[in-house]
Amino acid sequence: MPKVLISDKLSPAAVDIFRSRGIEVDVKTGLSPAELRAIIAGYDGLAVRSSTKVTAELLAAARNLKVVGRAGIGVDNVDVKAATARGVVVMNTPHGNAITTAEHAIALMFALARQIPEASFSTKAGKWEKNRFLGVELYGKTLGIIGCGNIGSIVADRALGLKMKVIAYDPFLSDQRAIALGVEKVDLHDLFARADFITLHAPLTEGTRHIIDARAIAQMKRGVRIINCARGGLIVEKDLHDALVSGHVAGAALDVFETEPATESPLFQLENVICTPHLGASTVEAQENVARQIAEQMSDFLLTGAVMNAINMPSVSAEDAPRLKPYMELARLLGAFAGQLSVARDGGFRSVTIEYEGHVATLNHTPLTAAALAGLLGPLMEGVNMVNAPVLARERGIELTETVHDRPSEYQTLIRIAVTTDRDTRLVAGTLIAGFRPRLIEIKGIPVEADFSRHMLYVTNEDKPGFIGRFGTTLADAGVNIATMHLGRTAPGGDAICLVSVDEPVPAEVLERVRRLPLVKQATLLSF
Repeated sequence: MPKVLISDKLSPAAVDIFRSRGIEVDVKTGLSPAELRAIIAGYDGLAVRSSTKVTAELLAAARNLKVVGRAGIGVDNVDVKAATARGVVVMNTPHGNAITTAEHAIALMFALARQIPEASFSTKAGKWEKNRFLGVELYGKTLGIIGCGNIGSIVADRALGLKMKVIAYDPFLSDQRAIALGVEKVDLHDLFARADFITLHAPLTEGTRHIIDARAIAQMKRGVRIINCARGGLIVEKDLHDALVSGHVAGAALDVFETEPATESPLFQLENVICTPHLGASTVEAQENVARQIAEQMSDFLLTGAVMNAINMPSVSAEDAPRLKPYMELARLLGAFAGQLSVARDGGFRSVTIEYEGHVATLNHTPLTAAALAGLLGPLMEGVNMVNAPVLARERGIELTETVHDRPSEYQTLIRIAVTTDRDTRLVAGTLIAGFRPRLIEIKGIPVEADFSRHMLYVTNEDKPGFIGRFGTTLADAGVNIATMHLGRTAPGGDAICLVSVDEPVPAEVLERVRRLPLVKQATLLSF
């Protein structure tokens, strides 16, 4: 039974979902990093919010961990690179608190425009400073949105309802999507120059860190107002402070800060700054939504292999996971077959070509490729899986080519993998029998029909009389039982292959005897 640890405060709904799905769950919040490292090895999954820091050190101690679930959007508290290297899936809930965060941004924009917090404080203090708090309308103003994804697009919709002009900067926003949203797609310089209000809804990456600094502010019109409900690191706080003091920026509303919890900051001393303690996702509905979603996603992954909203691997829906499972297994076995042959004879890999033909060509082939690479690289290193295999392949300079054929195929499904090394190119192809049983159908261009088994012996030889007798006798004399034997050849008297399934691994000394047999060119042990 899979076991999950919840290390941050989540709605009790998450616990109920895990348990209803048959997953054992512990709730242990407020643990120190050392305390968490001491127990993490006992868990398959870790559910967090923003308090727990999933560091490389924690992941190194989490030898059984398979998935980290972030109940929320941002994953800057998770070392995604270290998780990927260790084959741990990192998933979030990008939609669960989108409406809540967008509404908070709109609320802050209203509060900023009408100076509501300061006016409330003044009135409660017994003052009646009606003339002091002169606000501005949102109607007719230009709102610049930096990051027009899930949350940004909701903000755009609400702002358009307020009759604002909405412009957006987002490198991933297509022209068609911008038209559908009713926003004008602009570059960053144009947004800075035109916007009366600027709201940030971009993830914190190396490309977006400090996207608003003194240089950016200098491009903005005087009197601009800035709202940030995304990540504190998007803004250089000192530069914003200076611009607020000078009046170039009329006001700022900040829900996030570069260092959190933010208990002190020069920004807190300014009357034209509104601050909230990272409340963007803090509504009853959002907390319930993200807790439920992350519990469902983690449960689906641990129980069925379904991957939704993953940061570091392709998604596979709960509906697709059972359907794709046999195809992924076929891809993994073919990769492992080609990988073991190449490692045994040729060493490292230069390139991999994967072809999909027949029914498999209509499926989501991205996870199939990841499975094939995991099988391929398995003989080279430990701990390789679908999560880290594509990254490991890129790091090793292995060129990957994927080809999807829409042509008719002799088989209902066909996957072909060609692995090129410095010495040779090895090709292997397979299909599914009855829709679920992987079978080899081609090795090095030679037709062969063979099921995969746990222990196999692959032999290439010259196609001449006497080989099979000597080969069978050698194994029999060593007490090695042959379960199945499959033969193939290029032409009479040409190159031939012999693939046998055996009950136990063939001892090294027996393998050497096989290699010394007349007509044998290669003999390799395979394990699946």
